[in-house]
Amino acid sequence: MRSSATAGLVVGVDTHRDTHTAALCDRAGQAMAVRQFRAGPDGYAAALAWARQEAGEAGLAWAIEGTRHYGLGLARYLTAAGEHVEEIDASKHAGKRRNGKSDAIDAVRAAREMLARPAAAQMRADGDREALRLLMCDRDNAVASAKTARTLLTSVIVTAPAAVREQLRNIPRDRRATVCASLTSPPGADRQTRVLYQTLARLGQRITTLARTAADLEKQIRALVEDMIPGLVAAEAGLGALTAAQLLLSYSHHGRIRSEAAFGMLSGTAPVPVSSGRTDRHRLNRLGDRQLNRALQVIAVARMRSHPPTQAYVQRRLAEGKTSREIRRCIKRYLARHLYRALRNQPGLELQRT
Repeated sequence: MRSSATAGLVVGVDTHRDTHTAALCDRAGQAMAVRQFRAGPDGYAAALAWARQEAGEAGLAWAIEGTRHYGLGLARYLTAAGEHVEEIDASKHAGKRRNGKSDAIDAVRAAREMLARPAAAQMRADGDREALRLLMCDRDNAVASAKTARTLLTSVIVTAPAAVREQLRNIPRDRRATVCASLTSPPGADRQTRVLYQTLARLGQRITTLARTAADLEKQIRALVEDMIPGLVAAEAGLGALTAAQLLLSYSHHGRIRSEAAFGMLSGTAPVPVSSGRTDRHRLNRLGDRQLNRALQVIAVARMRSHPPTQAYVQRRLAEGKTSREIRRCIKRYLARHLYRALRNQPGLELQRT
């Protein structure tokens, strides 16, 4: 498989649900041809045949938007065909304001963005990594849905008649859904009371079902994480199965993130320089993968609470005049560096193709 540096031409692709627009550009970023194809196996084959015919003897590199969304099917097809594929971020608003927006414009912009990059942005892996992503998405949805149902259950109890409210208000929150799930309307009750008890029972059953689903998914996530990085969760203080899963989703596979510094930027833990003239300072990095940043935050807080070396570090930095927030940011930067090296030493994270 050729690299983008050795390819003679670049194909930028703007992807949508029904159609993909491809723009063939030279190494200077000038559009040579633009064509639209249907999204699907026939369209993928037509796009590859068209690009190869237009390129002739020149090699190709593909810059595709949405390689984990609408562009995933095309990216998988091209990768299986031996083509070099890089993922490109969605169109930036500044470019839209200056140059307008169309599928053709976005396709050319994708090609130019790839040409301007100092290093390639590899696609995230399929295989175990994709299975882990699906489990995490399913679990997050179950947790969020259960939270919404708990909020609604509390609201229904607050507005219920006094007798029902007094019956349920003193039950601990972790048992309230289970109790409500078994409620039945009193004999001879009016319609409002019957509907109230039915609503409470349905919400209680929904919450308990979602809680069981989330617990089952966490077991699968824990087992898959242990298969992918055996022993790492147990070896690292503050690292749980869910935070380790997020690390794996962001890291993906060996070679995707070129250095520890790049992982720091991806996680949003590397301070951004904002120096000018005689001013020399840095600001907080609010970009990058915010889910990865949140995972590092969870690990940092856990270590600050129960990890003696981290607690000693906190006390030393407090004595130097640092605030708790500044110390936590330093710990997150250290964790990004440390965990990147730990992942890089895991033999089971080689790139998988499906």
